[in-house]
Amino acid sequence: MRGETSSSNSKKSRRFSFQASSAAAAPPAAAPNAKNVKQMLLDWCRAKTEPYEGVDIQNFSSSWKDGIAFCALVHRFFPDAFEYSILNPNKPKENFQLAFSTAERLAGCPPLLDADDLVRMNEPDWKCVYTYIQEFYRCLVEKGLVKTKKRP
Repeated sequence: MRGETSSSNSKKSRRFSFQASSAAAAPPAAAPNAKNVKQMLLDWCRAKTEPYEGVDIQNFSSSWKDGIAFCALVHRFFPDAFEYSILNPNKPKENFQLAFSTAERLAGCPPLLDADDLVRMNEPDWKCVYTYIQEFYRCLVEKGLVKTKKRP
């Protein structure tokens, strides 16, 4: 039993020192970089949905709560997939389902979000929306529908 305690303490020490050294080794620019990527993706969403009536993307949460922003973003790349002008912001579940099923069918974007879950929330969790938009963007890049800048 004594050996177990010693071993347990040893594991805790190693874990603590690993965590401490990992934090110390992280480059100071890591956090701002993530913030820049998030802002760039938000700006991209704004630019792509700008011509769409009823869409005002200010964040990755409340701006997406009625599903219209998702539909506008998907419609921008697949304009023949559905009639955007007939969407109703008072029917968020239908909007979410339309956007996600179209993105899955035409862009190969996996359905990471569930319409029922989003409707139950007062406003969507920004991390969930952000993750979905990142994946949608990645799928569009893979399909050649979005061009990315070459890195040096």
